[in-house]
Parts: sequence; C-alpha cells; structure tokens
Amino acid sequence: MTDLDLLETYRQMLTIRRLEERVFKLSHEGGIAGSVHLCLGQEAIPVGAAAALEPQDRVLATYRGHGWAVATGSDPLAILAEIMQRSGGVNGGRSGSPLLSDPANGFLGENSIVGAGIPIGAGVALAAKTLGTGGVAVSSIGDGAMNQGATTEGMIFAAAQNLPIIFICENNGWAEMTPLSATTRNADLVARGRGLGIESHVVDGNDPVAVHTAVAAAAGVCRAGNGPVFLECKTARLSGHYNNDIQHYRDKTDQAAAVDADPLPRLRERLLTLGTEAEKISAAELAVDRFIDDITEQATQMPFPDPATAFDHLYAEPAGIVTAPTALPEESTETTYQRALNQALINELENRPEVVVYGEDVGHAGGIFGVSRGLHKRFGPERVFDTPIAESAILGSAVGAAMEGLRPVVEIMWADFLFVALDQIINQASNVRYINQSRLRAPLTVRMQQGVTPGSCAQHSQSIEGILAHIPGIKVGLPATPHDAYAMTRAAVADNDPTILIEARSLYQTKGPVDTAAPVETAGGARFHREGQDLAIITWGPMLHEALKAAELLAEQGIYATVLDLRWLRPLDEDAIAHAIRQSGGRVLVAHEATLTGGFGAEVAAGITERHFDSLRAPVTRVATADVRIPSSPILQQAIVPNASTIYNAATLLCGLPALSAG
Repeated sequence: MTDLDLLETYRQMLTIRRLEERVFKLSHEGGIAGSVHLCLGQEAIPVGAAAALEPQDRVLATYRGHGWAVATGSDPLAILAEIMQRSGGVNGGRSGSPLLSDPANGFLGENSIVGAGIPIGAGVALAAKTLGTGGVAVSSIGDGAMNQGATTEGMIFAAAQNLPIIFICENNGWAEMTPLSATTRNADLVARGRGLGIESHVVDGNDPVAVHTAVAAAAGVCRAGNGPVFLECKTARLSGHYNNDIQHYRDKTDQAAAVDADPLPRLRERLLTLGTEAEKISAAELAVDRFIDDITEQATQMPFPDPATAFDHLYAEPAGIVTAPTALPEESTETTYQRALNQALINELENRPEVVVYGEDVGHAGGIFGVSRGLHKRFGPERVFDTPIAESAILGSAVGAAMEGLRPVVEIMWADFLFVALDQIINQASNVRYINQSRLRAPLTVRMQQGVTPGSCAQHSQSIEGILAHIPGIKVGLPATPHDAYAMTRAAVADNDPTILIEARSLYQTKGPVDTAAPVETAGGARFHREGQDLAIITWGPMLHEALKAAELLAEQGIYATVLDLRWLRPLDEDAIAHAIRQSGGRVLVAHEATLTGGFGAEVAAGITERHFDSLRAPVTRVATADVRIPSSPILQQAIVPNASTIYNAATLLCGLPALSAG
C-alpha cells in the first residue's frame, strides 16, 4: 500500500467510525427503532480485507457488519437510511441494522444468527467453483461464533470440497457479554481451523495493512484451488455488545486496553511518520465529518416505507401457470414412486446446467433409499456428490449457492434430522428474497422423507409439514403418487423460491402411471382424485391412499365422497378447497398422518370455517395421528395412526349415520 492508499484507508475507516458514532447517537435520540450492534474499534478489518478483493468476490458479515457494507462500496446514505428503517434504505427498511445487504456491490449481507453465515458462505464459494467465476467468498464472524455447530459444519464442508472461501474471525475477546476466556481454552482460535486441516493464521486486526496482506495471500490460495483459509484477526471492541449495553460486566482495565488498541489513532500516527502532511489528514477528517452530517440530514428527511409494500417480494411472480392435469394420458409409463423421483432428477440435471445434487450418501451410494442411484456416475462428482454428515452445512450451503446462481437439490435423509439445522430454512432461506426486495433469490430444493413405517422409531417417523408450512417465504409440497413425485420434483427445481418436498418413505416402492412428457408444472395446485356429493375428504401425503380406500368403502354404503389431495400446503389451493365444499354439500373431513394438535389440518379446518361458514352443514372433522410419540412396534403404531377404517367411521358420523363396520 502506498502513502496515498493509506490516507484513503484512513478516510474509509474514519467514515465507518463516524457513521457508527452517529448511529449510536440517533438510537438514543429515538431516530432508530430497536437494537444496533456497532463495529467501533474493528474498522481496520473490513477496510483492509475489501481492498484485497476483486469484483467477482462476495462478502458475508455478522450483525456487526455496517463497516463491511461501507468497505465493499455500499452508499453510506443508503446504509444509514436502512438502519433508520427509511424507504430509501439499501433494503427499503426491511432489514434494519442487523440484516442489511447490498448484492449489487458484492455484499451478500449481515446475519443476525450467530455463525449462520459460515455454511451460507461455503455455498457461495461452491457456486463460484462450480460456475468457474474465479470468485472468492469471505465470511466474517465473531469469536463467539466459533462455538456454534453451524460454524464447524460449514468449515468442514468447505474443507471437504476445497472451496474458495476465507473465514475471518474478528476476535474482539467478547462473545456478546461473555469473555472468550470463560468459554474457550485456546487463546488462539486458529487451532480450530488447523484441527480441521484448514490453512490458518493469526492477523493483527487493528492494522489494515496486515489485514490486507493476509487476505490477499488467502485469496491467492483460494483462487489456486487450495482453499479454504481461516484468518483470526485480533481486535478490540470499543463499545458494548449493542447500543444500550452499559457494559457493567466489563472492567476498566479491559476497556482501557481496547482504547489503546484503537486502529484509527494508530494509523493516523503512521501517516504522519511516513510524511503525510497533517493538513491533509485534517482536511480528510473535516470532509468525513461534513459528509456524515449531510447524509444524516438526508436520511432523516426520507419517508418511512409505505405500509402497503409490506406484502411485496415474498415470492417470485410465476412466469406462467401450468396446472396439474386431472388425468394422465394413456401412454403414461407405470413406474415406482422412487424411480419417478430419480427420473425427475435426471431430467433436471440434463436440462439445467446450474442444478447440483448433494447430501449425505447421495453420490456414490445413490441415497439410502436409492432415489439418486446412478446420478453420480452419469453426471460426475461436480454435479452430484456426497457431503459430511452436517445438516447445517448442507442446507446453509444450498442457500448460498442458490443466491449465486446454482439450483441446488439437497437431501436431508430423514425429516426428523431437519431440526438439527432448521435455522437455515426458517431464518435464512425464507428471508433472501424478501429482505433484498427480489434483488436476490434462493431457488433451492430440499428433499426429505417422513412418516410412520413398521419398526421406525420416534426419531425417524415424525410428520413435520405443519411446522414448515407455517413459514412465509418457502413452499412446501408432499407428493403422494408416482406421477406427482415426478412432476412436483421438477416443479420445485424450476421454481425461483426455496421449496421443500416431503416424500413418503412408505410409498417409495408403490407403482403408478407417470407422464414424463408432461410440461413442467408450477409449484402449487391441488388434485381431485374422485368427486362425490355427500362429503369432501381433504388430505395429503400417504393418507391420500387411505382416504381413497375409505371412499370405496363409503360408496358401498351409498355415501359418495370427493377426495382432494392438496399436494402443496404452501401455496395452498383455496379454489380447489372451495370447489370441494360446493361439490360435496358442505361436509368436510380433513385427514393427515401428522399428530392432531397443531397439525396443518387445524389450519385447513379453520380456514374453511372462516371462509365458508355459510356453506357448511356440519363442523369440519379432523382425523389424525394421536398426540403421542411414535412407537417402533407395528402393533402400537396401528393403535394411533389413522387408516381407511378410521376415515370411514369418521365420515359416516359426519354424514349423520352411526359408525359402520368397514369389514
């Protein structure tokens, strides 16, 4: 770095410092709602690192990341306006202080979930490697995040794939309000990186030149295909954890040490030593002060967001509506549910070069249930590959890769395992489009299977669709037939939003017609399997087949049922539900395999009652698994899981008849 570079570096660091100080002041004057987390004392790290990066590189930061946004080129006015939740903010007031982003400048954003950005950054790096952009991802975390499982999983995933990513730990010695020494034995966190086989270095985080040199070298390693690299930047925190933190837990000696380590006076003195005129430095300081005053005035005068826009950018607008056919053509091929899924993945891999398929055992072994069998051999390890047993890394990397142009299809082996990494769905994938006002999207598909089968235990048999369908910003589908397994998988991969497909383990070997020549559907839409005038049975997943059996039994007794498979719970086909109610005389039975209380059936029933109360001839009835854990014993399972007889008896009572024997 030349003297001129150092003066510009000083100006950038001072801009961040004055901006953060102004944010602190505004937060106490009522100009900012909520908490803010300042990077006071850590300015040398983002400025030094950003100076070593290239336009194709990407940066992800912690919630203490305002400085990273400035360093990567974001407009400080737009940043301040966002922190003040104004319409002119870089995210239109949707993210505020801890989640702001500016993808146009390579800043993929802060993350208010500690450690969550590491697996996402690994996915960004995976996209750079797969697409051959030559880009490097930089994912910054605090020292507290080193104790998060997602951090370790993301680092392991990146090391296994030799990904071009630089992990930067901004070690200020404090994990929120707890000193690092209280939770960590090693004084140097690089031992963690080295233990994972990752090149790791300690860096003076208060020296922008040292940071620049280390990041430039790390970027070179990554661009040569030898990443990742871990850098522990030792620094200090001049303020509290957040704006209202009085730091009662922090002794004066520690606070004084942080002041002594302040990188700004240190760099100013260095400039003077190197011969920079004091007048030039003072002029730069005055210009920064005036600039911060100016943008503060502009941001304060900006309007707040229009309340009507709160509903915008939750999902992509569909390019065209292709609905599910009511009947398949005669030339449809008879195949298994499992094979239909496999064929759908083959077609998507062949037709979309941006599709990658990965997860635990999905590569060489072809998946524990054989769904991805043959794909690794056919498409190669760059397109279909195995991962460590690390659900946070699998899902988080899918989010990052999708943000950067890939369409990852990832498998979580059992739906029960999703809870290990639910953050990456609920807090990460669901927010990408909304926070970024559709400037970013995350078109990923998560495949998993669920349900009760003989011998399954309580950790391998839960039905969790209701939990997932509760989350705005994602789509949730449950294919119940071989054709829908094929069609809905292709619809999910084609969709421009995060989509979760929940397969039924009990159906993998069932056979049915599949039309592989059908056009790719839109993700959404229910399917009627039969129509009758006496009642409607609304269901989804494997319970469809029990409902159809029950409908046959009811028909023998002169009761004719409409059977509607919702297929997609988000988006929910309200029109199909309304038609089912009209068709069947206002009697509705909702059946699902998930447990009763809080199941999605309650949402369907409540919606029907609210919207179609005048059309109902009786209260909506629900049939579901009892509110117990799932036992392994097939005999005990039969006592709690509904079947055709359960649905049959509930339907006869709903129609005003005594329960009839189903034989």
